[in-house]
Amino acid sequence: MWDSGAEVRRAASRVCFGAMPIDGCEHDFLKLASTVLPAHMDRLRERLSKPMTMADFCQANFGVRSLLKKHGHAADFSGCYVLLDDAPAYVGISRGVFKRLRNHVLGDSHNTATLAYRMAAEERPFEGSRSDAMADPVFRAVFEAKRAYVRSMRVAAVEIENPVELYVFEVFAALELRTKTWNTFRTH
Repeated sequence: MWDSGAEVRRAASRVCFGAMPIDGCEHDFLKLASTVLPAHMDRLRERLSKPMTMADFCQANFGVRSLLKKHGHAADFSGCYVLLDDAPAYVGISRGVFKRLRNHVLGDSHNTATLAYRMAAEERPFEGSRSDAMADPVFRAVFEAKRAYVRSMRVAAVEIENPVELYVFEVFAALELRTKTWNTFRTH
């Protein structure tokens, strides 16, 4: 006898798709959505109550190892981070969160300081390639101002090792925190 429709769907999923995990994720989607992702969100909300400053990530002569030690981590980690001003503004993920956060504030291109680039492109649309935009002095000045803005933000992060959980959690957190202005999930 089945307790719920959820158990029927879970059993059907195992029969149809087998029990082989994707990237080591042992959870089906129902378990991810009902238990795993909300648990990650609870940890993230706890971290959001005591965020770090992004200014920490652009100090001279203070690299990733020093940052990790300052914030109680032995090594960089895979996880999800939230940049916030008065409210959450952007959700991102990385296999090396602290290195990625440094790229946001010290990166010098559209590939590394992606949020600053997106903000600059919103304020000053540019016809042509991203590389051409970065070479344009007017666009570059807007980019520098946006990168300075990102440096003024705060950040919270949680470790999530499994890549399936990490990717799905990024969307979950962006929806939950309503970061619709700067998060997009359109593919290239």
